[in-house]
Amino acid sequence: MFFNISAVEAGDEVIVQSFTFCASTHPVTYLGATPVLVDSEPDNWNIDPELLEEAIRERMAKTGRKPKAIVPVALYGMPYDIDRIKEIADRYGIPIVEDAVEGFGSRWKGQVVGTFGRYGVLSFNGNKMITTSGGGALVCPDAEAWQRIMWYATQAREAYPYYQHEAIGYNYRMSNICAGIGRGQMTVVNDHLRRHKEIQKMYEEAFRDVDGITVHGNPDERYDSNFWLCTILLDEKLRVKNEELAYAQAVSGAVGGAAGIVHGGGSLHTDCEPNANVEAMRVWLDQKGIEARPLWKPMHKQPVYKDVPAYANGVSEGLFKRGMCLPSGPCVTDGDVRYIVECIKDAIA
Repeated sequence: MFFNISAVEAGDEVIVQSFTFCASTHPVTYLGATPVLVDSEPDNWNIDPELLEEAIRERMAKTGRKPKAIVPVALYGMPYDIDRIKEIADRYGIPIVEDAVEGFGSRWKGQVVGTFGRYGVLSFNGNKMITTSGGGALVCPDAEAWQRIMWYATQAREAYPYYQHEAIGYNYRMSNICAGIGRGQMTVVNDHLRRHKEIQKMYEEAFRDVDGITVHGNPDERYDSNFWLCTILLDEKLRVKNEELAYAQAVSGAVGGAAGIVHGGGSLHTDCEPNANVEAMRVWLDQKGIEARPLWKPMHKQPVYKDVPAYANGVSEGLFKRGMCLPSGPCVTDGDVRYIVECIKDAIA
């Protein structure tokens, strides 16, 4: 994610949706600013407008300053209620930076997410709707904003016949090769979007009559999620085979196919974790060759953010304890979905 670095500085505050991946919050701390974490509303799982306004008012009262930006997140592709968010943002004169990295192609009332705010952030990571192998894009409101962003992204050079720098710039550009891959990916983006929605529909139909399992779908006709990931909630009363063995052994590596290096904490439990039936289901599916993961752990429950301001209503914690992500994507076949559904049903005790 990228902010206008002339606007957000050390000591500032930025309101960020708490129910998200750390890439939404970490850039705020990179700038020396403080993320103010706001919980979600239960239908779309995204930032709660009422809590958002409460946070704005309280931060202004406590600091004497307005937060510098508001960052809603299109969680798992689901649009946020941008009408209510924008009304609040406009009333207080706070710019919106849309975290649409999971929402490429998702729409709110027919308009694609990432085009409502001052800026919109997209991701082309390897697991996203389309990929350039890494990196992403910034949606700018006009040519002037684009010019300024590109100036920062190319080391902030002044117009002299030698290198003159009057501001700190960065080398935040996508390579020509990666951009070429992305242009090729654009030719199949509609196919990818269609396939994700087909898979979502298959999950919805397969679990419609299964007690204790709820598939998260579009709350109403205003929402048009790309269903980047398909997600389900397990009722806490649902019994899963081998549930008594959940968390019996500490995890020593990354869950599923997550890339990178993890630090071995060695602990069996934290103060906020998925319920035992969710972990038992994840392990059961893993043993069947199916990668499923918990939902994002809310940022206000992450130890690294234990001291930042948070406005919580319990929604994201409750979802995190009950939810999991199921395989989706253009390479997931109808047969794969049937197998996944069959394994989940078999896991129910």
